[in-house]
Formats: sequence, C-alpha cells, structure tokens
Amino acid sequence: MAAMTTPICDFGWKAVDFELPGIDGKNYRLADVSGANGTLVMFLCNHCPFVKAVIDRIVRDVSELAGHGIGAVAIMPNDVLSHPADSFDNMKLFADAHGFMFPYVIDESQSVARAYDAVCTPDFFGFDASLGLQYRGRLDESRLDPVPGATRELFEAMKKVAESGAGPKQQLPSMGCSIKWRDAA
Repeated sequence: MAAMTTPICDFGWKAVDFELPGIDGKNYRLADVSGANGTLVMFLCNHCPFVKAVIDRIVRDVSELAGHGIGAVAIMPNDVLSHPADSFDNMKLFADAHGFMFPYVIDESQSVARAYDAVCTPDFFGFDASLGLQYRGRLDESRLDPVPGATRELFEAMKKVAESGAGPKQQLPSMGCSIKWRDAA
C-alpha cells in the first residue's frame, strides 16, 4: 500500500465530463450527477484500507449533502486485473454493504482519473454550481483510525460551497492508497 496525498486545490478548475458505466446498469455523465448547488466527484475503490476506514462517514456526509443540493458520484479508477478486489462485481457488493445512495461507476480506461489528475483513493473533488473546483481536501483528520470529534472537513466545505459558491481557502490534502494504474503497453 503506497500512501499518497492529493495536491492543493486549483480553485476554479473546470470539471471534466465523462460517461461511465454504473453498478446499476446505467451510464452516467457529469450532468447526471450534478447538484443544483454543487457536485462532489470522488475516486474510491473497494480494497483500500483508507477507503474502508472512512466509507461509512463518506456515505453519511454525501447523504446529508444531498439535502444541500450537492450531487455526488464515486468513480473506481483502479486496474482490476492487478487488483481483482476492485472488480465490477465486487463494486456492487461493496456499495450494497455500505448503503451507497449515489452512483458508483467504473473508469476502466482510467482516462477520467487521468483527466482529473486523481492520485489516490479516496480523492475528493468538490465543485460549485458552475462546476468550478472549490475543494480538493480530506474527509476529516482521520486516516486509518477514526479521530473522536473530528471536524467534518469535506462536509463543512461542501456545505459552504452550496451556500456561498466558494470553498474554504485553507484545505488539507486527502491521503490514501495510490491509484493502481495499468502498465503502459
């Protein structure tokens, strides 16, 4: 497990469109998951200990953010040949086990992860209503072990985006497992 941290937020960077297959049999584009007040694009996977440690809090926060007009999607970017725990079938099991109420899609070509310059799982991209980047930070200060009373940084940042259109100026990077890139041919 190679731990990586995300770069700082490039405020205003525009979200890249995509069309990816979801575990529910539908294809999703950015417009299908965008919320009236903002959009959260998350790069997640099934096997990463960092994702496993925070997934229930991610689901909770995304559910609550929906009430603030924030749409969300989780994109699984890993090479499933080298990491079969992240297979499409296992994505279905993982989403079901954790009660995902947002689309969970697979980026088989890894082109979307590359377009977003995603580096790890989890990696969070919080966009305003015009799809300009306002948050590229962590869920909270927890890593592999929950920190009691931790500030809900992602939730508070996206709530601020929903209310004002702007993310916090101070952001701390997310940390997680490196994306498992397919070997170049």
